Amino acid sequence: MSASEILRELDSLKDAKAKIEHKISALEAQLREINLRNDAAPSNGSSYPSSYPSNGLTQDMIHRYSRHLMLPSFGVEGQANLLKSSILVVGAGGLGAPALLYFAAAGVGRLGIVDHDVVELNNMHRQVIHTEAYVGKPKVKSAAAACLSVNSTIEVVEHEEALRTSNALEILSKYDIIVDATDNAPTRYLISDCCVLLGKPLVSGAALGMEGQLTVYNYKGGPCYRCLFPLPPPRTACQSCAEGGVLGVVPGIIGCLQALEAIKIAAAVGEPLSGRMLLLDALSGRIRIVKIRGRSMHCEACGENATFTKQKFQEFDYEKFTETPLRVPPLKLHLLPSESRISSKEYSEIILKKEPHVLVDVRPAHHFKIVSLPKSLNIPLSTLESRLPEISAALKKEEDSGLVSGSGAQLYVVCRRGNDSQRAVQCLHKMGFTSAKDIVGGLESWAYNVDPKFPTY
Repeated sequence: MSASEILRELDSLKDAKAKIEHKISALEAQLREINLRNDAAPSNGSSYPSSYPSNGLTQDMIHRYSRHLMLPSFGVEGQANLLKSSILVVGAGGLGAPALLYFAAAGVGRLGIVDHDVVELNNMHRQVIHTEAYVGKPKVKSAAAACLSVNSTIEVVEHEEALRTSNALEILSKYDIIVDATDNAPTRYLISDCCVLLGKPLVSGAALGMEGQLTVYNYKGGPCYRCLFPLPPPRTACQSCAEGGVLGVVPGIIGCLQALEAIKIAAAVGEPLSGRMLLLDALSGRIRIVKIRGRSMHCEACGENATFTKQKFQEFDYEKFTETPLRVPPLKLHLLPSESRISSKEYSEIILKKEPHVLVDVRPAHHFKIVSLPKSLNIPLSTLESRLPEISAALKKEEDSGLVSGSGAQLYVVCRRGNDSQRAVQCLHKMGFTSAKDIVGGLESWAYNVDPKFPTY
């Protein structure tokens, strides 16, 4: 068998395995219910009652959720409310993953999942609901299978699609509580506006790097997202996990707290974080809760004279409003003329020919430690001007070791994706290194076009 045939068969077997495991869980749950009913039935003329008062909870439910029921602040009423509730999680990623698992385990009656992405290997460190067996498969299906493997008695609804103004009202209207587990500005505004129009409470979380935050919007007269942010932040202020990185446990913590807030609302217990925001600093281990501004009278979405209608919502362009596409492609700058650039394949030929040269890698030091090309010199862009003597010394060393006396060494610059390297070359040209060139597409181009075994991140 060829490698592609093996991969296809593996995918087919993994799909079959997931379906079988789901079926087994469902049948085991049915069998437990039958056995419990049989055990409860009187026999041999016993005078025991055929049923006991249980506030609508079955014997299996009482056993499964017993630790909830024993809590004075939660009890039977809280669990009964939870079993009747419906919660929609938008995003089955770092935030949505732990939230979904806890919703399933807690017994949320109907659990909806919205996501249009597929599972990738670089999701694994933070998106703990997914497994390696689902790499390349839809996140919705992976998450649904995981939830049902935890609790086969709940209903899980899969929405394998991107949330848009054309479908959001219909999808969100079917649920009591909405959880925003997304990571981009257009979708945040879209979800918040839709929740205001439908009168749904919104549990919103965010995590990046070593920090996270959490609040509840549109709950019993509380503010919506637009009340706090009537104008979107500049695009340069918004980073994604792919750009800025994130410690996996940080979205895990925030996602768990999102689950807690939604469960409190569904069960009608406690005091939800409406009008307050929780701020997590994972590096220092500090958690703060700060008061945030209340509902704005002038808010376009929820203010006293709000003009935001369902029709306006469906016509609103959130990408234009935030100046951010829903799916942000890697930024590709074009700052240099073609004669100041070379392709990764051209650079590989320079290495093979052993032409004298210096390769400067202008990524931050912690990026350089992840992976680098052999013999590259790490001088981060932020320190470039102060370290020009190092470049001069490296060029002199290469020239002196050249096979042909007096032959000059060429200067090349590389970064992760070919943007900072262009900025660096512009700076080098101004500083007298007029022959410096950047490698188009950076290390990602090297991995794609030259060496597929070169690690990317």
